[in-house]
Amino acid sequence: MSCERDMAVGEPCPGEVGPSDEFVSDVFARGCSSRAALEDVGSKWGMLAMLALGEDSYRFNALRRRVEGVSEKMLSRTLQLLERDGLVLREVVSTIPARVEYSLTALGGLVAAQLRVLADLFEGSAAEISRARTAYDAERRP
Repeated sequence: MSCERDMAVGEPCPGEVGPSDEFVSDVFARGCSSRAALEDVGSKWGMLAMLALGEDSYRFNALRRRVEGVSEKMLSRTLQLLERDGLVLREVVSTIPARVEYSLTALGGLVAAQLRVLADLFEGSAAEISRARTAYDAERRP
């Protein structure tokens, strides 16, 4: 096959490098979808929702009670974003009345497990964090 014919079918000429089929992601790149998903998970309510769903599946109001302090509007928006990112599954259960349950996808389970490690680290370091905050605040008092 000649080089012209190879190019016509989308293949590079011998010795040339063609476009890569590999998808490259970089969380530091503004337009990267992995960065957007990281921002969704890394939000205050995103982390807490993921941690709760890592424990069990929840109906909306039960999840709202588990994640103390979140408004209905913020939890709804957070779950929509996490569902869009492929981390949360929203399932309508055919009962009377109909109910909606939220759970993690396989990817969401992996993410939640990593967040659990981080949360455990912070929970185990609560006393140290409290001392550091007290010292910081004492040094900066007018």
